[in-house]
Amino acid sequence: MEDMSDAFTTRTLRITTGNRETVHDLTGACASFLREVATGRDGLLNVFTPHATTGVAILETGAGSDDDLLAALHTLLPADDRWQHRHGSPGHGRDHVLPALVPPHATIPVVSGEMALGTWQSVCLVDTNKDNPERQVRLSFLG
Repeated sequence: MEDMSDAFTTRTLRITTGNRETVHDLTGACASFLREVATGRDGLLNVFTPHATTGVAILETGAGSDDDLLAALHTLLPADDRWQHRHGSPGHGRDHVLPALVPPHATIPVVSGEMALGTWQSVCLVDTNKDNPERQVRLSFLG
């Protein structure tokens, strides 16, 4: 019987997103984590960010889609004074609504130790909160 500690492994990444809105590609860090803990195994990778103002998205990066996502979020969640949540920089209340549209988690199938992503899919941290430049992302492999 497999030891449960081998079946579930977790690690926390520390990400600096800086003082601007960003889509930060986590795909390489996820792949590196799986190379260490999931060699040749099938399972699930859960990516979770424990913040009230960040999300995890799976999307194409590098071809403008990351900027398009931020532009779409500006359209859906304008950074103005309409928000009841008013501490922080102007429009910060929108950042607290973000996780309802870009959830703070994603689960990716793992096949033979590698993420079963589509050709153009990347795993990304989405952070629109310019007030908090330091973020955490928890990677958990169950297999």
